[in-house]
Amino acid sequence: MSLMGKVVSAYGNMITASFERSVRQNEVAYIHTSDGGKLKSEVIRVRGDLCNVQVFEITQGIKVGDPVEFTGDLLVVELGPGLLQQIYDGLQNPLPELAKAAGLFLKRGVYLDPLDRSIKWNFTPVVKTGDWVVAGDPLGWVPEGKFQHQIFVSFSFIGRAKITKIAGNGQYTVTDTIAEAQDETGKRHELTMLQRWPIKIPLRMYEERLLPIEPLVTGCRIIDSFYPVAKGGTACVPGPFGSGKTVLHQLISRYADADIIIVAACGERAGEVVETLREFPHLEDPYTGRTLMERTVIICNTSSMPVAAREASIYTAITIGEYYRQMGLQVLLLADSTSRWAQALREMSGRLEEIPGEEAFPAYLQSRIAEFYERAGSVRLKNGKTGAVSVIGTVSPAGGNFEEPVTQGTLAVVGAFLGLTWARSNARRFPAIDPLISWSKYLDQMKEKLDEIDPEWVDIIKHSQKLIFNGNEVKKRMDVVGEEGTSLADFVIYLKTEFLDAVYLQQNAFDKVDAYNTIERQAYVFRKVHQVLQKDIVAKDKDDARNIFFRLAALFKNWNASPWQGKDFERFEAQINDFIKG
Repeated sequence: MSLMGKVVSAYGNMITASFERSVRQNEVAYIHTSDGGKLKSEVIRVRGDLCNVQVFEITQGIKVGDPVEFTGDLLVVELGPGLLQQIYDGLQNPLPELAKAAGLFLKRGVYLDPLDRSIKWNFTPVVKTGDWVVAGDPLGWVPEGKFQHQIFVSFSFIGRAKITKIAGNGQYTVTDTIAEAQDETGKRHELTMLQRWPIKIPLRMYEERLLPIEPLVTGCRIIDSFYPVAKGGTACVPGPFGSGKTVLHQLISRYADADIIIVAACGERAGEVVETLREFPHLEDPYTGRTLMERTVIICNTSSMPVAAREASIYTAITIGEYYRQMGLQVLLLADSTSRWAQALREMSGRLEEIPGEEAFPAYLQSRIAEFYERAGSVRLKNGKTGAVSVIGTVSPAGGNFEEPVTQGTLAVVGAFLGLTWARSNARRFPAIDPLISWSKYLDQMKEKLDEIDPEWVDIIKHSQKLIFNGNEVKKRMDVVGEEGTSLADFVIYLKTEFLDAVYLQQNAFDKVDAYNTIERQAYVFRKVHQVLQKDIVAKDKDDARNIFFRLAALFKNWNASPWQGKDFERFEAQINDFIKG
């Protein structure tokens, strides 16, 4: 039952409203404007008989005395079949349908159903009359793309209930009643394929949270080999403007070893998001050969959209991810960029006149960042299956300063840090992940699984990481005393570091072969690279050593661009083997 109040004051998208009866934190309210519109908003603070309401739309024209409708419901997302291939805004409005209803220039106050009520889904039941069920138990499934989309008893259901009626095999819409149940008090419930869940409450319908030990293969060599991310793990990709964060995210979304991809474009420039929307329907899924969009959900809340909805978009994305995890699927959430989300928190905090923390961000910034990333994880479900939500979030520190609060707050909670720098980007060393500052806690955590790929995988990776730092020390000395003041042995160490960087850490995103490497090919190629790094290079002088590594680097680059186990691949491999043996 809704409750009415009145606008007392307005400050930007922050409205102060009065009310007579109880209003709770985070409930949804609607501001009724004089032109007949209803603007969706959320209660973010309650004080006595006044509350602060954050409006998700432009607040132009709101005046004192306008009615406010408090719904009593929290901000929720709709969960059910039909989520895949959708493009939503931060409040889960389907943008293509919104464009049809309102035109290319979206009007405020227009809200559509997230899931299409007219589509009929082929339902197959898995329970029968007389079965007892609880919240989160499967009632049946419908085909959605290549997946069996599980239909669950509502996650908000309390207690046990006995199934008194279950629909047979057939076609039903998401709002049709597919089952009837009677709880232990005798109350009857009608169950549909559609359910709603509050976005700011984690979905914890699982038996046990597991330690992430399975590698998430992205196809990017420097990530998978040197700074791996686990399924159910978290990673941070900070980098200054123009260092390639968005491009790296798009590559990971195409090739990552995940069942479901969720892209949250949070506060990014509209031009970049439009490019993503135009490319995705035409991208081929390397695992199925079909369009990548068939297993993707996109949440768009660009910098040109109202800032208030930006804060909600991240939670909308992670809640949809948790829903598919409940089906035993591997979900990858790519959030770009969490800095824009933090800026939305700062704007809200400023309007609430809270005491500011560092750089005017709210004092609770780090706890909010931790709450978001902690919703990732690998879990064992009640039916014995495992599912995971992995989160990779980009951060856009002003001026490339990694000491700023958002980056530091994120580094405190994530398991991998993939730092992009201007130095590597300007040197055209892509992906511009700097091996001197990046790290991953999962390298040791997943040692047993990684060593199944190669018996000495983790050890040789650590040896190569040490070589990178040694080569950097030589380079620093060379910057001071010059090349002529460096010994031949040290110069060879420097050349080995440059060779490793050129042939393995760098990757051509526009080459149809080199853009994506399976973990098996990575292990195979890196074993050869490591053999070169271990080899004592005999050279007459520094020019001779440089020429040796230039020729060898060219050979490896051609090898990387050759199809896996093709004729060219075998020819270049034979030449590399001759060098290693010679």
